[in-house]
Amino acid sequence: MAAEGQQHPLSIYFWIWGLLFLLSGFSYATDFIGDGFFRWGLILLFMFLKAGFIVAFFMHMKWERVALILTILGPPAVLLVLIGLMAVEADYTKGTRDAYFSAPIAPVGHAAEAEAEH
Repeated sequence: MAAEGQQHPLSIYFWIWGLLFLLSGFSYATDFIGDGFFRWGLILLFMFLKAGFIVAFFMHMKWERVALILTILGPPAVLLVLIGLMAVEADYTKGTRDAYFSAPIAPVGHAAEAEAEH
């Protein structure tokens, strides 16, 4: 008895393959845009779109159950949230250090008395 499974038409894969080439072309075209957040935002957008299409169609996640999808995609999502929280905390720590450790130190003891006399 033959193993039963889902059969998907090859045309889906050819369309996604073409779409990946198109997105790659757009990604390479961002080299002609000046530096800045807009350029990097486009690069990240195209990267996430290509990764999403690869996972959805070529790794067959589009046809899987929700539990399996959450099992595979859940942990990276949690890691991204934790990385974001660490970035916020690092920014706060750097700001606090800049505020408190960059202030001039006032003289204490004999140096303060000598400075007060002059």
